[in-house]
Amino acid sequence: MILQIMKFFLDTANLKEINEARSLGILDGVTTNPSLIAKETINKKEIKNHYISICNIMRNEEDVSAEVISTNYEDMIKEGEKLSLLHPRIVVKIPMIHDGIKAIKYLSNKNIKTNCTLIFSPGQALLASKVGAYYVSPFVGRIDDVSYNGLNLIKEIKKIYDNYNFKTKILAASIRHPLHITECSKIGIYAITSPISVIKSLLNHPLTKIGLDKFLMDYQKIR
Repeated sequence: MILQIMKFFLDTANLKEINEARSLGILDGVTTNPSLIAKETINKKEIKNHYISICNIMRNEEDVSAEVISTNYEDMIKEGEKLSLLHPRIVVKIPMIHDGIKAIKYLSNKNIKTNCTLIFSPGQALLASKVGAYYVSPFVGRIDDVSYNGLNLIKEIKKIYDNYNFKTKILAASIRHPLHITECSKIGIYAITSPISVIKSLLNHPLTKIGLDKFLMDYQKIR
């Protein structure tokens, strides 16, 4: 039984885009990564405050993923703990690597939410869920880029999670076009995360414009 509609997270660190998504009523959460943060901040000292600014925009929405830069276990848990203290909405984003799995287990045991990112196989998603990841982020578009089917990956992960009643939420990432969004909704996952341009493209259909133009033209004929 489906209890709720699929969530729309915004994949950005741009405050203007986040505010626009809120004003449209389509914002459920935000995901960031080091590349997105680098576009928005001048120096590293600003990063923490930028995360807080993103969180402060959110009201009834959900989480903001903030990614660690470290790649070894000790530094990842230190960085993750610091990120989690910035704001209650922060989810610590951890890469799918050997030490990343260990860090997710540690942080999950501390009741710190994690988002396991750079997921490209069902096996990786299975490991992330086993150690308590709150979210997994499979990269749909990047799978498509190497001539595999990213949506099939989403289906396989959901099948595994349903088989064992895993609580980890599937957050489909690397969303490239509106078909990715609608197909993910058919599969029935928790959320997608996407640039605002892709989400807004769901508005568009040529027949909608033709129909509206005709309605307005006909109305002008009324005397």
